[in-house]
Amino acid sequence: MSKHQKELDRHFAWFEKKLPPGPARFVGWVRKPSSIYVRVPLAILLIAGGFLSFLPVLGLWMLPLGLLLFAQDVPPLQKPLALGLGWIERKWLERQRAKLERERAKSAQ
Repeated sequence: MSKHQKELDRHFAWFEKKLPPGPARFVGWVRKPSSIYVRVPLAILLIAGGFLSFLPVLGLWMLPLGLLLFAQDVPPLQKPLALGLGWIERKWLERQRAKLERERAKSAQ
């Protein structure tokens, strides 16, 4: 297993922890190697739905989720997605820290 695959697995595990139990089980099942015949068509549908985000119900959120699922089976996508998710995670943590510091400064006044 490549380091990029491990990084994607870490991000998926984080994502599964944030979901309610039912959807988390579904995501865990879709990620299993035996679910490739469900995962690939689902990924393609999510990517297509992301491109059709101007329509009601469909949204841009579908595109990255579809790419993540697709990257499970397409190794050339693993590195860019792992790097992108790492960047997003760092920015998210920076925002959280800045928010906490602002709240602390505000309460200290």
